[in-house]
Amino acid sequence: MDLSSKRVLVTGGSGFLGRHVVAALARHGCSDVVVARKAKHDLTVEADVVRLFRDVRPHVVVHLAAVVGGIGANRESPGRFFYQNVMMGALTMEQARVAGVEKFVGVGTICAYPKVAPVPFLERDLWNGYPEETNAPYGIAKKMLLVQGQAYRQEYGFEAIHLLPVNLYGPHDNFDPSSSHVIPALIRKCLEATEIGADEVICWGTGNATREFLYVEDCAEAIVLAAQRYESPEPVNLGAGFEISIRDLAELVAELTGFTGRLVFDRTKPDGQPRRSLDVTRARNSFGFSATTDFHTGLKRTIEWYRAHRGC
Repeated sequence: MDLSSKRVLVTGGSGFLGRHVVAALARHGCSDVVVARKAKHDLTVEADVVRLFRDVRPHVVVHLAAVVGGIGANRESPGRFFYQNVMMGALTMEQARVAGVEKFVGVGTICAYPKVAPVPFLERDLWNGYPEETNAPYGIAKKMLLVQGQAYRQEYGFEAIHLLPVNLYGPHDNFDPSSSHVIPALIRKCLEATEIGADEVICWGTGNATREFLYVEDCAEAIVLAAQRYESPEPVNLGAGFEISIRDLAELVAELTGFTGRLVFDRTKPDGQPRRSLDVTRARNSFGFSATTDFHTGLKRTIEWYRAHRGC
């Protein structure tokens, strides 16, 4: 698909990932991009979604809008995370179908995988167990996009694809301590501890859980490549192809931020999923995506961005 001749609607386009997707679309020659904003169109309200598609008349939809957060936020608001993500996905895809949209790019989550899926995660294992409990409502809600897209393809010939990004990080991430994910949370804690002269930083869990991280600009590039080149109903992992323990991550963030105190792991807090690492073969073979940003480089850029923009 030549996106340069298409009007692309990006839900969640002003968010962390969304703003990078909008920039990636521009780099690929797409000049007609519309960003859906909650203040004007609440995607959990059917009338608003109907009006959005009537007003915009897009050819392509990239659905990024989501209610997201770290382990703490997921534990505190499982009902809200489930309901709002289900409603946004179901209403947006249904109105895209009704409006005759040519392609729907659904962006799911790594949280949809079973709690103890074999590592590295293969797309075929997506349904082989229940997700990790602390983020299961969110993960299952986002997985409904996959089910809906495959059902619509079967019944209506609707072209929907489904992408599964691993944990993201980078500039414009959410650094709010009440809802941030692990990398921005650690960056903020270490910088603040350094500034006030604190001798320790508290980290959640045992430190033994592992994660894979994808730089947000790489993820945005993957989404645009998939919109252009991928046509299969099967889901696709988007990742960087490496795994790091939370303890090693915390030590690396401490080093890069200049924090020289102790890292204390609070074992009363949950680890979340024991391990996360993706098999990224399908993305490489199907639409030519491989992550290009080295993890140390990406972390340095993220820390520099936060230092320059906090308080803005």
